[in-house]
Amino acid sequence: MLLIIPDVLDAEQLRQYRAALEAANWQDGRISAGHQAIQAKSNQQLAQDDPLVTQLGDFLLDCLSRHPRFMAAALPLKVVPPRFNRYTGGGQYGDHIDNAIFSVPGTAHRIRADLSATLFFSEPHEYDGGELVMQDRRIKLPAGHMVLYSSGCLHRVEPVTRGVRLASFFWVQSLVRQDDQRTVLLELDDSIQALRQQVPDSAELLRLTGIYHNLLRQWSQT
Repeated sequence: MLLIIPDVLDAEQLRQYRAALEAANWQDGRISAGHQAIQAKSNQQLAQDDPLVTQLGDFLLDCLSRHPRFMAAALPLKVVPPRFNRYTGGGQYGDHIDNAIFSVPGTAHRIRADLSATLFFSEPHEYDGGELVMQDRRIKLPAGHMVLYSSGCLHRVEPVTRGVRLASFFWVQSLVRQDDQRTVLLELDDSIQALRQQVPDSAELLRLTGIYHNLLRQWSQT
């Protein structure tokens, strides 16, 4: 799965995020990298115990819980609390695959990463480079837009040679572990929503909705 989700945050929310992030206390991003990733990573991050991370992350998760496209695509069971990074001055993140399991800071909880997400806070014209590259695609989205993709996908962030790239990133453990099954469910949900607009009283719509829920019942893991 590779899905662009537009307008996760509105203009005022983006303004507030940008102001907070531009005044934040950034640290070397390699402090959170694993053994392999540390060799490829050159960026800045906010410390996971920074109160600003909790404040911004909780607000973002609340927005996503009310975003129908994210909920339909991710079918989230658990989410690693969002983190925040900054690329500038040639900062990059070479080819890597995200960890399979993440610990939740300050708890005993562990979360399997089925899906990875990057939410952009900088507009594309504000920086050169910084594309998220995977599956022969180069992704550089408007501020407030998010890309959701399979965590097992090889990807990288190109060097930022001008300006600053600000983003949030996090991982999702889905109710449905298999990527192809989530894709089928999303396509079926899209068809149901389209039919609901066209023929809201159709008996076939009721049948398709039942099929969706029975597949979800069969494939979900809690």
